[in-house]
Amino acid sequence: IYVLTQFKSQSLTEHMEETWNFGTILPDHFIIPVPAQQRTGEHWYQGTADAIWQNANLIEDHQPELVAVFGGDHIYKMEIEGMCRFHRDAGAHCSIAAIPVPIAEANQFGVIQVDKDWRITGFQEKPKNPTPIPGTPDMALVSMGNYIFGKNVLLESLQTDAEDKQSSHDFGKDVLPRLLADGRKLYAFDFRKNRIPGSTNNANDSYWRDVGTLESYYDACIDLRAVEPQLDLYNQEWPIRTTPNTYPPAKFVHNADGRVGTAIQSIVCEGSIISGGRVMDSVLGQRCIVHSFAEVNACVFMEDVEIGRGAKLNRCIIDKHVKIPEGDMIGFDRVKDAKRFKVTESGLVIIAKHQMVETPRP
Repeated sequence: IYVLTQFKSQSLTEHMEETWNFGTILPDHFIIPVPAQQRTGEHWYQGTADAIWQNANLIEDHQPELVAVFGGDHIYKMEIEGMCRFHRDAGAHCSIAAIPVPIAEANQFGVIQVDKDWRITGFQEKPKNPTPIPGTPDMALVSMGNYIFGKNVLLESLQTDAEDKQSSHDFGKDVLPRLLADGRKLYAFDFRKNRIPGSTNNANDSYWRDVGTLESYYDACIDLRAVEPQLDLYNQEWPIRTTPNTYPPAKFVHNADGRVGTAIQSIVCEGSIISGGRVMDSVLGQRCIVHSFAEVNACVFMEDVEIGRGAKLNRCIIDKHVKIPEGDMIGFDRVKDAKRFKVTESGLVIIAKHQMVETPRP
């Protein structure tokens, strides 16, 4: 696996090096970050297709039968071999993972039309008026941004795109419509047929979230705290791998009137302490501290966030290494919040990494 990176990728690179170092255990397996290297000219990645074209040498080095090109800003689980089988059985030149979404949201994606065999007959990238699924006017079939190509088809189409001076060098806008116009066999893989080993609910195997906005990222995190989350983190046959740590288990302390350390309908990660505070419907990262009488509701915290005594927070995303002062109230008054923090259209309060939060004035 090669991960193509361009902007502010240091933390991602460090995470991959710490977490996905296979060493001699699996010598033929690797995950390697590849920054833009200007291999084809004095420019950085100009689009999704150009990013692959600039690194075509990596494909040539390995000479694979198939090449999987997947986007990195979505959250899902996928048994990729199932899509590869579909691709081979269909005799496809390119297969696109697809999923139905509400018609009101479809203009954010590439919209697909298929025949009865799921061969693609039409493709429009982010259309103003998406074509609905026949017989289901409130839904549209959209591309997930995950593609499987035959090696030669991919390299030929990328070269053609690179030579087109009018192209934006994007798979959805340029490469896929050109392949379709040229009569190539493009098929849609129905992601609802995705099956994850160890899953107890096949309906949840097609969970997919685009996290390209703060709101969608927040929703994906909050999804996890459900009693039966669609994205199951507890499937032992399909573990979610991350950087190992030596932090102790989360701790919940104090048991007196008004001062009980509790977390309800929430995820609290290792090293965190709920010290007489109350956490509801939230996701707390590693080494977070919630002090006595503090209340945290519907929030997402990264690592090392400390909430002062008596503070109250509602619908916040807080990045690493932030301390909230005693008695502060955030997420209850949009006008006041906007003077100190970024506030999204939906009212989410965003507090940046290392941001200094001053003690509120009386």
